[in-house]
Amino acid sequence: MCGIIGYIGSQKVLPVLIEGLKKLEYRGYDSAGIAVAGRRHVRLCRVKGKISDLEKKLNQESLDGNYGLGHTRWATHGRPSEENAHPHQDCTGSFVVVHNGIIENYLSLKKELINEGHAFQTETDTEVIAHLVEKYFEENLGEAVQRAIQDLKGAFSLAVLSPLDWGKIVIAKMGPPAVVGINEGEYFISSDINPLLSHTRNIVFLEDQEMAVVTKEGFQFFDFEGKAVEKKVEQLSWTPLMIEKRGFKHFMLKEIYEQPQVVRDTISGRFSLESKKLCLDELGLSPQKLKHFSRVVILACGTSYHAGLVGKYFIESLSGIPTDIEYASEYRYRDFILDRNSLVLVISQSGETADTLAALREIKKQKCASLAVTNVPKSSIAREAQGVLLTHAGPEIGVAATKTFSAQLTALALTALYLAQVKGKLKEKDLLTFFQQLQRIPHLMESILGKAKSIQELAQRYHAYSHFLYLGRWVSFPVALEGALKLKEISYIHAEGYPSGEMKHGPIALIDEKMPSMVIIPRDRVYEKMMSNISEIKTRVGCVLAVASEDDREILSNVDEVIPVPSVHPLFTPFLTTLPLQLFAYYIAAIRGVDIDQPRNLAKSVTVE
Repeated sequence: MCGIIGYIGSQKVLPVLIEGLKKLEYRGYDSAGIAVAGRRHVRLCRVKGKISDLEKKLNQESLDGNYGLGHTRWATHGRPSEENAHPHQDCTGSFVVVHNGIIENYLSLKKELINEGHAFQTETDTEVIAHLVEKYFEENLGEAVQRAIQDLKGAFSLAVLSPLDWGKIVIAKMGPPAVVGINEGEYFISSDINPLLSHTRNIVFLEDQEMAVVTKEGFQFFDFEGKAVEKKVEQLSWTPLMIEKRGFKHFMLKEIYEQPQVVRDTISGRFSLESKKLCLDELGLSPQKLKHFSRVVILACGTSYHAGLVGKYFIESLSGIPTDIEYASEYRYRDFILDRNSLVLVISQSGETADTLAALREIKKQKCASLAVTNVPKSSIAREAQGVLLTHAGPEIGVAATKTFSAQLTALALTALYLAQVKGKLKEKDLLTFFQQLQRIPHLMESILGKAKSIQELAQRYHAYSHFLYLGRWVSFPVALEGALKLKEISYIHAEGYPSGEMKHGPIALIDEKMPSMVIIPRDRVYEKMMSNISEIKTRVGCVLAVASEDDREILSNVDEVIPVPSVHPLFTPFLTTLPLQLFAYYIAAIRGVDIDQPRNLAKSVTVE
């Protein structure tokens, strides 16, 4: 949701904080601010708007200090404004707080504090934290923060500094991520690892109900009761180069073009040509345990949910295990029924998605087996699930997920094949054939990307339309959902995805010459049914764009536009049919001149409910 950065060390503090905020801006960008502290003062600069607006204001103001905090906001409580931008202060201006999350009981706390004489300046829930720290402070900032967080209910990661306890930053985590980066003689605090990679790859991940006290001399970790906690320093393999644009105009376009390599990396090392078997020892669940599962439940949100829908087809078709797919945000409130024969598979790009994490925790209470598919090692979901399959996509900066979707599809295909292997549902030669089909996909993706110019030209012809209908059947139905989501996320064009069989149950009423239909129609088991749907649209003077197999000649005379994709095993067509839809959405957004990497009202990682 929001982005937090902190620094204490020998470098000039402002450049470090600004650079960090720029790398966190995808987490929130309706307001931003910085606080720096000296021995006897703390100074703030805040703006409504983006980091570039903050930089302009900083050029006109003099902020000096030895260490500091920065924040970029995605508003939850309180409208986007300079007044509501973080950091926030107490009545005296001596305690500064930045916060990611939601304080659920802030109204009752605020009322109590006002009755005690505290004066509030903002509409945010965060400000109560600053006043609570002021209330409890005696001589030690860490102790004051520890007492303050006992009063808080909700999800939060926060960082606090004060010149009254100079040279110290205190961090606390309960929900959203918080990490500490360690370098020689300097320390970094962040809600994400991306800002730290240009400085250090030595990282400590805070768990829930943990605090850190960081000074220039070192760091200490505690639980919320004040007991010392031993933490392991992790060394990450991600590099700063992985998050640079490398000549692309937008991160989203760069990440679309990275997908062939992402699929290769996710597949790499997971099949033995010698034994003709998949090797997924990293799952943490033994083949013997996996063999006995008779049901799979997939939980996810957003794009990960669409990947999970494809995963349902993968698992049922390849392993024969009945599979359900649910929105994590709804499932956690259901009276769900699971037993020891159920495997719950949670999918989250960041590994921090609040609803998915909360659902996982509910499942764990029932002692059910859980497997996570995520892109971020050491994320909360990766740490809490019994087994983990990492997607190796590297950092994804664009808010609209692209390469992580392909990575998730790859991980789900591997999972389905592995389940088929341990259950004996596929013969050795069939398993090898399917894996070889997966290995072909990166090359086929590259051939689509090589023809991106034609998709750009198509976008030029259709960018002025206000509504789109996306249709697909079988494995192409989730692709329709994802294609529609991408278009509305980044271009702000209204788009809806439907299973084609449902078109006659309502959406057909919308068909006219002003509403194009994007139809996903590879040569598969439902091809003839899809052709029938196309005929129904054309009969009603509708315009049809089709993502179709490049060897399909019949389609050419039945639609207005064709985006050809290479042929692959029908089950794996989503890898290829999704790619041109991502490009179509990207080019339309570019023509319309919107902010592609940071679409309005959206944040990369939804870490609060």
